[in-house]
Amino acid sequence: MTLFQDKEECGLHPDIVVYNILIDGLCRAGCIKDARELFYSFPSKRFQPNVFTYSIMINGLCKEGLLSEANMLLKKMEGSGCSPDGCTYNIIVQGFLRKNETLMAMQLLQEMVEKGFSANLGTVSLLLDLSSNSGLDQSVLEMLNKFL
Repeated sequence: MTLFQDKEECGLHPDIVVYNILIDGLCRAGCIKDARELFYSFPSKRFQPNVFTYSIMINGLCKEGLLSEANMLLKKMEGSGCSPDGCTYNIIVQGFLRKNETLMAMQLLQEMVEKGFSANLGTVSLLLDLSSNSGLDQSVLEMLNKFL
């Protein structure tokens, strides 16, 4: 991070791809605070986060168990004119499923399908694991049948 800051001070201005890589690395290293700080510094750098930036940050938040913040970021994403894609939805649905927040996961899954996206293999596997372990109630199983 210090090297990156030194480069900025020397007048080198990285593009959005470099920032995405850095945010992803910080999230993977468990430095969510630093990733969040960098993400929210975008306006001062005259950058607009793109779908990849949002997806990376949502993924990092989900991995840290910060699901409500991840969901708020998803809503902020939509409000800023950056539409989530299938990858973004699968990330957040999986985050909620991993924490057994099935009701919210199913709401997001329904929203995802309504927007024309489908569940990926990871999402389907988590759903099937939950259903086979009786982790889902009957109403959720009925809704799940609509998606599979």
